[in-house]
Amino acid sequence: MELHITGDPAADKLLGDNAFALLTGMLLDQQVTMESAFAGPEKIMTRMGSMDPAAIAEYDPAGFVEIFKERPAVHRFPGSMASRVQALAETILRDWNGDTTAIWTQDDPDGQEVLRRLKGLPGFGEQKAKIFLALLGKQCGLQSEGWREAAGYYGQEGAFLSVADIVDPESLGKVRASKQAAKAAAKAAKASGPS
Repeated sequence: MELHITGDPAADKLLGDNAFALLTGMLLDQQVTMESAFAGPEKIMTRMGSMDPAAIAEYDPAGFVEIFKERPAVHRFPGSMASRVQALAETILRDWNGDTTAIWTQDDPDGQEVLRRLKGLPGFGEQKAKIFLALLGKQCGLQSEGWREAAGYYGQEGAFLSVADIVDPESLGKVRASKQAAKAAAKAAKASGPS
């Protein structure tokens, strides 16, 4: 699987090769650019030598925060995000026997079940789970029945709404434009307020 999310070939290769790295990138995708969030796993891998859920779950928490703080930082909120990544790793170990892909493959789940499982992960609310489901379906070969419906408008073909739609610099530009338009609309709606 070849992904083109970060603009950094090494970071993108890790995302394509390692399901936990991809899931971690999605977790980190808040209050930073998409490219920065999804480049985070490669920084962790380089500094720690592993993106294995067991290695991350067992790593000294204070030391893990230091990995996040090292420049360039993994995330602008190193303490809270390091803790979330370790909680995610612990969940993968406990609930999925350390196999991230089991979330979307074990017992041949349909799209709604994959969505339910994703929403059960630490740091994954409705929107983040739907975006990740769309990413699995659009770029990672997920065949679960009904995944597009479960992903909502993120699952639509040619939507350019999220990381699920980024395959090259042009599509990145389209996703950025739609995100900016959505932010502007939300800001305008908030400014007009209730009448």
